[in-house]
Amino acid sequence: MVKSFQGVRMAEPKKAPIPQIVVSEHMSTNLVTFTPDDTIDKVLEVLTRRKISGAPVVDESGALIGVISEVDCLKEIIKGKYTNTPKFPGKVEEHMSTDLVTISPDLSLFDAASKFLKYKIRRFPVLKDGKLVGQLSLSDVIRAFPRLKDTTW
Repeated sequence: MVKSFQGVRMAEPKKAPIPQIVVSEHMSTNLVTFTPDDTIDKVLEVLTRRKISGAPVVDESGALIGVISEVDCLKEIIKGKYTNTPKFPGKVEEHMSTDLVTISPDLSLFDAASKFLKYKIRRFPVLKDGKLVGQLSLSDVIRAFPRLKDTTW
């Protein structure tokens, strides 16, 4: 009969739960927005000046009603080419996307990344209690991950 004595074992300290990396930590909150009555000329000028590819469209009360992007503006640009007009007077409401997919500020950044792959779009409006509180772009997600490489996923 062999007896073994291992001595007193120290209990391993419990690890604190890993804090979730959420959308609100990486979204843009100082947003460029447009109204449905803005012209495509104005949208093109603002998108070019601000070096962004799209922005939310809000009504008079500030409620989100759509998103306008460079791709949406192409419709008016092509129309201008065919009519030989150098201006693009079309309205945002004629070209904006209204079938929106939004996300919550409490959504995990990993879940948001999965949504970018699923929907193949470049930005998600972020809504909290039905109000526009920010926007998460694909670029925001890409910029976030190199900073997270030293954390436990």
